[in-house]
Amino acid sequence: MHLAGIDEKRLVRLAERAQRFTPRVSLAPPDGLLLEVRGSLHLFAGVAGLRAALTQECLHLQVQPVLAFAPTPLAALIAARAGESLEVLQSAQLTGRLAPLPLSALRWPQDTLARLQRMGVRTIGAVLRLPRAGFARRFGAAQLAMLDALTGRTPDVRAAFRARARFRRRRDLDCELQSHALLLAALTPLFTELGAFLRARQCGVVELECRLTHRQAAVTCCVLRLAAPFSDAQRLSELLGTQLSTLQLPAPVRACELRAVTLVPHMPGPAALWQPGEHGGGASCETHGFIERLRAHLGPEAVHGLTLLAGHRPESTWAVTGPPPAAPGRRAAHEPAPEFSATALRRPLWLLRTPRRLCVREGLPRWRGPLRLVSEPERIETGWWDGGEIARDYYTALDMHGVRLWVFRERAAPHGWFLHGVFG
Repeated sequence: MHLAGIDEKRLVRLAERAQRFTPRVSLAPPDGLLLEVRGSLHLFAGVAGLRAALTQECLHLQVQPVLAFAPTPLAALIAARAGESLEVLQSAQLTGRLAPLPLSALRWPQDTLARLQRMGVRTIGAVLRLPRAGFARRFGAAQLAMLDALTGRTPDVRAAFRARARFRRRRDLDCELQSHALLLAALTPLFTELGAFLRARQCGVVELECRLTHRQAAVTCCVLRLAAPFSDAQRLSELLGTQLSTLQLPAPVRACELRAVTLVPHMPGPAALWQPGEHGGGASCETHGFIERLRAHLGPEAVHGLTLLAGHRPESTWAVTGPPPAAPGRRAAHEPAPEFSATALRRPLWLLRTPRRLCVREGLPRWRGPLRLVSEPERIETGWWDGGEIARDYYTALDMHGVRLWVFRERAAPHGWFLHGVFG
């Protein structure tokens, strides 16, 4: 079909609506839509019934269509672009019906059309009668291949349109609710639909939004962010219920809605035979379930992860991130173990937010008593290019209780000593 004056957004919306007629829909931008309807004709009382239904869908989006039916997708598209409501179901009749159509419907380059017109070739039938070898030499193999696809001489394979998967369900309540328990019960049918929706598409969600509508107040939004893709509707309901219980509703709720805009491929793994920690039983699923429960109770910003950054300044080699993604399964035997540099192994797990100045006696640092330096100095001198220059000599030290500390001495006067970290 040809859709004059349609924009990209409405073309995609029409493609989504057209999937109720056939699952084989293809976009032909900027103004065309192709549907493989041979198997759907008997469901709509033939071509006439399908034409009427398609026209109604187009008019619903305020688009005036030109519909054409042909054995090849390119023939139907070109006929529609030429304004011809073609209806050809047999391949033997196709060339004869295409012959009178203007050559401009092919949308070839303007110089190619001009050369053909100077030769007296102005219709598709006339160009089809030209010698194939001579036409390819003069006008290129691409135009000849298009003519072959037009008449069915070669197959015309089109990429199928895939609508963006998203979930959105709304429920209007019979009476206004303010109890969190009753609200969660009202959301149960929506969670049931969500679970079926995710199972059918083998997808999971990493973010779920619940919108609560009030009569005289702004919409209350509750966003559940997950540490790993999840598709279990009951578990999602429990987590969202925990987070909802922390909200202070400004007014009674008259409608509720669930939204999952971003879906990710997800296949739940098989249950392990062993419990976590037994005979190599993994704990990744339990870890992410624990993270999700913490975030539901304490808020999405209360739990975070850490990531390493490239650099030498200790306070600038890490950053706060979201919770880590789902961990893969156990490492295969042939997969090499992660490598750590000797420098990374000398770093303490706990760094102070701000280095703490130490007392000094006879040139040596003190922290709850004298410190004993047990390592060679590690010099870190960097950061002159961004205003955060440091020049330090780091040591591993032991205090009087045997606690290993990470201390440094400034290389610039007055050569102060500082505590920067504590080893585990």
